[in-house]
Amino acid sequence: MKVTIDNLSKKFGDVVGVENLTLHIEDGEFVAFLGPSGCGKTTTLLTLAGIYKPTDGVIRFGERIVNTVQPKDRNIGMVFQSYALYPHMTVFQNIAYPLKLKKVAKADQHDRVRQVANVMGIGELLDRRPGQLSGGQQQRVALGRALVKEPDVLLFDEPLSNLDARLRLTMRGEIKHLQKNLGITSIYVTHDQVEAMTMADRIAVMSGGHLQAFDSPDELYDRPKTQFVAGFVGNPPMNFVDVSVEASNGRFFAETESLRLEAQKERGEQPAGHDGPVVMGIRPEDIRISSDGAVSGEIFVVEPLGREDLIDVRVGQHSFLLLADTEDRHQAGERVSLAFDMDQVQFFDPDTEKSLLWQ
Repeated sequence: MKVTIDNLSKKFGDVVGVENLTLHIEDGEFVAFLGPSGCGKTTTLLTLAGIYKPTDGVIRFGERIVNTVQPKDRNIGMVFQSYALYPHMTVFQNIAYPLKLKKVAKADQHDRVRQVANVMGIGELLDRRPGQLSGGQQQRVALGRALVKEPDVLLFDEPLSNLDARLRLTMRGEIKHLQKNLGITSIYVTHDQVEAMTMADRIAVMSGGHLQAFDSPDELYDRPKTQFVAGFVGNPPMNFVDVSVEASNGRFFAETESLRLEAQKERGEQPAGHDGPVVMGIRPEDIRISSDGAVSGEIFVVEPLGREDLIDVRVGQHSFLLLADTEDRHQAGERVSLAFDMDQVQFFDPDTEKSLLWQ
């Protein structure tokens, strides 16, 4: 089922939840809405579900406009952060509840619940109540309840937020595998960029009720269209520093009072032609400590991450985060030289925050 959102706006009095959002989601696609709290992602999801009515704009499921269609008539499945299971009902009764509302014959209810429960790996739990289940098992029941009605669209509202880190990893893989096998168009709301990057075919990055970018995970990471996207997508986050980019004898240099870095022509021409300073961005994995580095600084803090260390190096008034091998055993206060991979550097307009490289 294709889902089309055209110029969608939702306002709560004077408060803008989402404004002029346009997205086209393909049949069978897995799309994530990603952004910080208050960015409009859940408002958009609840408008798609029919819980909120749009202030302006049009929502289509396939060719059908659903703006005024009741939630129960949209043929959607929804999985909530809180699971929203009925505590007095068994697992079987919870999963079967949407079929009961549709007045599906009891024999058919039994067959479909059994089938879904086996797919979700909870076939042996049908006689238990939610209070007798672990968090992961409850989440599987909630997903099974959404799937049993054979929906055209699956909506997820931060479904893994209440699970521990290891179980989140397991459930991410299970949900993605299940979605691909079933081919159901799915929209997944999350503030966790790792969830979005690992699960989604495309990601809609939102901020302040506005769409910042809608693209594949690789494109968002390698070619961010705005400074917000560059800073929000990626962990550890991208380093930013205000620089001036100057051209000299066909070469391009990004400069501040404490550093001077040469950028390749393809990356340097646009910012060099920009009127005034620009924002340079570079990811921690594109900076390394090297004896022949072009920039000298002092280690401010070392944070062990297990396989590698996250190191904060101060260069003049600037701070750069980078990753280093734990076996190098760097210490706070140590003087080091930094080498920058300028093939990966990004440049942004400080006023509009738009990329000067990717339009």
